[in-house]
Amino acid sequence: MAASLDGFIARKDGRVDWMETSDEFAGGETMDPGLVEAFLETIDCYVMGSRTYETALGFEARGMGWSYGDKPTFVLTSRELPRVRDSVEFYCGDLAQLVNGRLRPGFRTIWFVGGGMVSAECLRLGLADEVRYSILPILIGDGISFFEKLDRDVALHLVEVKAYKNGMVELRYEVRGVG
Repeated sequence: MAASLDGFIARKDGRVDWMETSDEFAGGETMDPGLVEAFLETIDCYVMGSRTYETALGFEARGMGWSYGDKPTFVLTSRELPRVRDSVEFYCGDLAQLVNGRLRPGFRTIWFVGGGMVSAECLRLGLADEVRYSILPILIGDGISFFEKLDRDVALHLVEVKAYKNGMVELRYEVRGVG
């Protein structure tokens, strides 16, 4: 998940126009498309909230493509949304039951794309093993929090930090547990 430095994944109205920001950090790494592609190959399926799905559809409509390939994509929603590909399935119900009962038996690597409510719920229910947090070089002041309404502490262990030439910083944490 990418967020602003002040911890927002989208503006209050869901727009993510600020994500196109960049900076120049001479000491940073170049983001190698081959490494990104190799990482994406390790993901077996995606789980996302309805607003994240709608944002992805918007990116696709603007010619940016569908970021999730042909991998099974489960959209958490109680609303009617357009199903634009066979790999997308809508789910309304208990998140732990979906993950533990349906997904974990068949998928080794489940990637929770977001949004903020989904991220917080995964941590509350103990479903997340790690958190990857890409911080973009911008402050937007207000919006949808990365971990919306997280109601308790979650202990993390820093595993990796990378700084990129475009000013983005990527943090990777292992989840130690909910306090």
